[in-house]
Amino acid sequence: MVERFRPASRTAADGIGEVLRAIVGPDHVRLATDADAVAGVVPLVVAEPADERQTASVLRCANQAGLAVIPAGGGTKLEWGNPPRQADVILSMRRQNQILEHAWADLTVTVQAGCTIAELQRALAQHGQRLAIDPLWPERATVGGMLATNDSGALRLGFGSLRDLIIGVTLALADGTVASSGGKVVKNVAGYDLPKLATGSLGTLGVITRAVFRLHPLPRRTLTLTAELGNPAAMQRAILSILGAQLALSAIQVRQATAVDLLLEGTEDGIAAQQSALMKIAAFSESSHSVWNARQSVCADGNGTLVKFSVLPSRIATAFESLAKLGGDGAVIPATGIGYARVEGDLAGLRKAIEQDGGSLAILGRRDLDAWGSAGDALPLMRAVKQQFDPKSTLNPQRFVGGI
Repeated sequence: MVERFRPASRTAADGIGEVLRAIVGPDHVRLATDADAVAGVVPLVVAEPADERQTASVLRCANQAGLAVIPAGGGTKLEWGNPPRQADVILSMRRQNQILEHAWADLTVTVQAGCTIAELQRALAQHGQRLAIDPLWPERATVGGMLATNDSGALRLGFGSLRDLIIGVTLALADGTVASSGGKVVKNVAGYDLPKLATGSLGTLGVITRAVFRLHPLPRRTLTLTAELGNPAAMQRAILSILGAQLALSAIQVRQATAVDLLLEGTEDGIAAQQSALMKIAAFSESSHSVWNARQSVCADGNGTLVKFSVLPSRIATAFESLAKLGGDGAVIPATGIGYARVEGDLAGLRKAIEQDGGSLAILGRRDLDAWGSAGDALPLMRAVKQQFDPKSTLNPQRFVGGI
């Protein structure tokens, strides 16, 4: 069931197609169809600006006309978040897909928001480098969408979050202003930290047009190890022992409550030394690198509702127990505590259990339930930031925490 648009917005939107064609060109504006729906709401038009100037102009026109804009990249996570209060213009970043500068000697890259993660990684690999992330659906997911949803994957353990890897960003704001912050060097302490603020904001503060990242060398060798620990309690003890062993592991994840996967990267001798230390903790054996696709398999279409949750690393076993009681299936939880599962049971009960244990839970793809849960004491500050950047709620209205 889809909704075309609110009657109150239709009058304001009647002439937007003609205006947008004058900005981005007649071949890059089209009427929206049901396939363009955002959480069940179909906008009026889809516009594809070619650069930051056109992006800013589209936003300025929409903001002045009282139209709502939904930024989009590869469309892999457009169902995440609450349904928009209003959706008139899909602003697609697909034409802005270039790698602008790869300063390989400085281990940095500047890339447009519409570039896919896979294409970026292929280009970086030609110089033996990578952006140390493993987000969902990299062949379709774009840089801007990855940043907006803060999707960095299991490699977060070894290399940090996206907020650690991003060092510069450019945003097109709702009033047509283009704002930049950060730089092209790994150490940058001057100015307002716009890169970290934009990361995870779900496109509610501005449209990300380009980003600058710090890079890492490709590893000489990789090895995946897996151990079946038998029960959640044994798994939890092993995870805490590994985390406390001061080993330089790139990733750790837990599947089906008892299987622990480890990713080792580096030189032959370095990996051998780490493997020897790990064997003192549990009976790890070499396994296929395909186990790292488990998170993507859970997030693909399947039974139940997809949830994303965060728990303390010391409470991973408890999270699996809560999921088992309430119908959770096929959960994957990296050692950072940010996991995914499909749930057919009591979502409200699961959220309550995880929040009471110090975590949080987002319900992804359900239009009848609040996606985010409690924002706690941070909500007034988040609303103040939204008011500063987008006072008319032009961008993704009502999609984020607390109806932001």
